[in-house]
Amino acid sequence: MDTDSVGDFRARVAKHAALADPARLRIVDLLTLSDLSPTELQAELGMPSNLLSHHLRTLEAAGLATRHRSEADKRRSYIRLATGALDGLTPGREHGARRVLFVCTRNSARSQLAVALWNQASGIPSISAGTHPAECIAGGAFEVARRHGVHLADVPPRRLDEVADAGDFVVTVCDNAHEELSGLKGIHWSVPDPLRLNTEDAFEDAFTDISRRISDLAPRLHAA
Repeated sequence: MDTDSVGDFRARVAKHAALADPARLRIVDLLTLSDLSPTELQAELGMPSNLLSHHLRTLEAAGLATRHRSEADKRRSYIRLATGALDGLTPGREHGARRVLFVCTRNSARSQLAVALWNQASGIPSISAGTHPAECIAGGAFEVARRHGVHLADVPPRRLDEVADAGDFVVTVCDNAHEELSGLKGIHWSVPDPLRLNTEDAFEDAFTDISRRISDLAPRLHAA
């Protein structure tokens, strides 16, 4: 009979130990939907900063969470759920949505790719917009979609205030947009801007990141 290696077993023990604490389990539940800064987590949980820091260090040590610096405000960091951290353990379907609205700054790559991928994963309608739209979709977005056999519609970038509706389930996929729209209700995915490097690898990384997150989110939403 096959069993886990000692290292794998210890890793599982560490994750279960970390999740046994109610506060850490609540943090992980929040991270299954959205990347959050420590300040945002502190406000959500009503927890002192030193206690939150302890819980975050424990989650990171157990391989459940990671953090990286914001591309917008370098003093800010975002906590995200580690890839594959909770395979088979994520919460069930629990959010209703009439439409999913993906938002980034220029509406030229990440939010457009998110719509294309969402349309493959869910029957709930989706749309994208930007806070400061570009003139056209980035060529790298079309290229990465084509490589993966995903249809990316050639829809001109649009302003957020032109398409947003009060009933939208909002997903920001850009740190700049999330921090600019600090009062906007929704969830946030801290996806690095592929246009900063404008390389094939950068677009591949963004595509893979968004694809994984949509695969995680789609089962959590039901049509409202």
